[in-house]
Amino acid sequence: MEHTDESIGLRKLVLYRDVVLTEAGEAPARPAWRASVAAVIRNPWVASGPSTDLSLEQARIAPVLAKLLTDRLIASLGGADEIESFGKAAIVGTAGEIEHAGALIHTPYFGNLVREFLQGESIICFADTRAEAGESLIIPLWHKTHAATRSHYQTISARVSDGPRADELVVIAAASTGPRPHPRIGDRMTDPVVTTETLEVVPS
Repeated sequence: MEHTDESIGLRKLVLYRDVVLTEAGEAPARPAWRASVAAVIRNPWVASGPSTDLSLEQARIAPVLAKLLTDRLIASLGGADEIESFGKAAIVGTAGEIEHAGALIHTPYFGNLVREFLQGESIICFADTRAEAGESLIIPLWHKTHAATRSHYQTISARVSDGPRADELVVIAAASTGPRPHPRIGDRMTDPVVTTETLEVVPS
């Protein structure tokens, strides 16, 4: 960890995990554990200007973060085989550009590796923002191999109480071992065709 700390300016790791035991008075058929892991790092592009090429630091830092975060997700959720849905997010501190958040998570150096480590195939849902320390972010999740599976459309909140500082970034990977409690709204692959022409009543 010491080499990793130095190479990416890592200050802190925050792991959050929960499980819903009852919903609407009943236990879910499949209680699902959800987790997020956040890394607080120094923003390598602070004060660099909007014309700065982000690619060199992107290629250096993003793979390290992908491995660091997914290792901890896998460990906290019982293995990559247990994980069914995933998401990613980033928060940039107030001294940085919103593009700095995207530079680390909207890249194959992060997304492709997170997908590989978690044994997924789907595009990874995401959220990114610029904020002061302590602000929470809602991260969307969906099924890692079957994106049309509505039962796994869910969210998880992530928050670092003292980050990101103005010159920092928070990068987050999140996952769940199953669907929402009591999912029953159908699936995109089996939905009827619904258009304004097929409806008897169209809201005006």
